[in-house]
Amino acid sequence: MVSKIKIRSQFDLMSELTSLLIDELKQCEYSKAEYYKLPEVLTSEENNVPQSIPVSKLTGDNAQRAILNSFNDMYTKSGLSSRVLRRHPGLLVIKNANKQALNDRINQVNKAKAAFKECILSIDNNDARFEAVHNAVPNLITLAAYRKIHSESESPFSVRFTWMHKHATKTLTKKMALEMLSKSAGYTNPRMIDQQKWQSLVAQEQMRIASLGEKEKLRIRRPTRVSPQVNIRYTAQNRYHVSAALPFILINPEPDVKIGTLPDYEKPDSHPRKRDYDFLVDRLYLEQVTN
Repeated sequence: MVSKIKIRSQFDLMSELTSLLIDELKQCEYSKAEYYKLPEVLTSEENNVPQSIPVSKLTGDNAQRAILNSFNDMYTKSGLSSRVLRRHPGLLVIKNANKQALNDRINQVNKAKAAFKECILSIDNNDARFEAVHNAVPNLITLAAYRKIHSESESPFSVRFTWMHKHATKTLTKKMALEMLSKSAGYTNPRMIDQQKWQSLVAQEQMRIASLGEKEKLRIRRPTRVSPQVNIRYTAQNRYHVSAALPFILINPEPDVKIGTLPDYEKPDSHPRKRDYDFLVDRLYLEQVTN
């Protein structure tokens, strides 16, 4: 079992390196600082799927302060959701910096974050993990602490922002799916007044899964909340994207790099790449894997 002292010491190392990075970024010249403030999600609203998300843009010194503060935003706040994490899309363009030293510091922070995550995930039991973390670091949101700081020190053609729809996927065997449905049958569903109808619905789902072959592959493909991302492009073929959960740091780029902004989000009526999914169990987003 991972000790409270080990968790705390690994967290303190991560925090100390993050503070050093923030101090060093404060000393750096910047040519552009933009921070896109998103609405806070209340605990009472965390299950609502937003149809639109307004974006408030900060620039200059105000943006720089918000960007630097965001790297330490990993604690619960009264009334705000700890399940839907607050995201901090933004861009800090550094100029005339010691590129190697800044890269090394960012890598140190990310390595410490990865080590902290590994330390926590080595505790197998979810309840024990929660208890251990919150005894060592009260009010910490572990997923926020794990967030990697993304940066680029090779000058790209463009850095732009967009919104991405993602899915959380989990593969299952037939046996695992039946066990999950068996647990569901014992639950009380507050959305169905008649418990007998609820159990009847689950029984139909169980029959559907039971009729499949033993080697059938299944997966849960659950949509998650839309999230901002950063797109970095060098050429049409050489490009990549990363999460904009934390601000992106661009180090010593050429002056002609094209910089985009994060627009307000409006849920599209349809998407050209969207396809209809034939779910075996609609409420669980459970489907057969056909390939």
